[in-house]
Amino acid sequence: MSSKETVFFTGGAGFIGMHVVPMLLEKDYKVRIFDNMFRGDREAVAALGDDVELIDQDVRYGGAVHAAMKGCSKVIHAAAVSINKSQADPYESMDINMIGNHNVFAAAADHGVDRLVYCSSASVYGDPERLPMHEDDRLSPQTPYCISKRAGEDLLDFYHRRSGLSWVGLRFFNVYGPGQKTTAYYTSVINHFVNRIKNGEPPVIDGKGEQSMDFIHVHDIARSVVLALESEQDNKPVNIGTGIDTTIAELADILIEAVNADVTPIFNERDVIASRRAADITRAKEMLGFEPTIEVRKGMIDLIRAQ
Repeated sequence: MSSKETVFFTGGAGFIGMHVVPMLLEKDYKVRIFDNMFRGDREAVAALGDDVELIDQDVRYGGAVHAAMKGCSKVIHAAAVSINKSQADPYESMDINMIGNHNVFAAAADHGVDRLVYCSSASVYGDPERLPMHEDDRLSPQTPYCISKRAGEDLLDFYHRRSGLSWVGLRFFNVYGPGQKTTAYYTSVINHFVNRIKNGEPPVIDGKGEQSMDFIHVHDIARSVVLALESEQDNKPVNIGTGIDTTIAELADILIEAVNADVTPIFNERDVIASRRAADITRAKEMLGFEPTIEVRKGMIDLIRAQ
């Protein structure tokens, strides 16, 4: 009988999961991935070794979730429908993100797991009223995806009060890195720029390019998940970002440098609402001991040059 703890990981075969699982194995955990494999890579999962088990199932089925979680001491819940898809098909989004959330949280409470780490999102804030964005700021989620992420945090608080479930909700900012699908809603900007630059064409930027995002590398995201799994503090949402906002104009310059192209961005002069994002990561530092390690320029250049 193995003495290793088993981590139950919904959506563990996805982009973020495939960066987290190797870190869990390094810390001597076993991992039980629960994933419908809609976007997962079976060969990549199989290559992770004997301490990784794959259960090909869907979080919408509560009985399957409950049965599969038996014997697991920790849970990571990452399974979700993307933000773009949630707007195109709100019904599926509510089904997977809301019902799925509840199935996982209720099972974790029933099984008395030590810790549940929930992959939430900075999208719960909507358009921020100030920068950097703090966990106690007003939340204004705008899409079914964002609404479900906020509701997930509220559900976790309910199960903490009702059953003593220990949880940490990680509000991820704009994640990028190797292995990411090009369909992510903000990576389309990166892909559009890179495709034009590689073709010798200048990237086209709407307005003055003042819109910004807090880009955080998936390696740092994965580190935050493992830290949250073992943190002594719990039962709060935590921002996971760099604390630095990168404008679209700055992003274009970084990508031109990465491709080593001789082009200059074209600015499409029109009125653009310049939304900005940057995380206050004070709580992440204090509660998890987390600090980002990969600077945006280096991370972006490494990513593009590796393609």
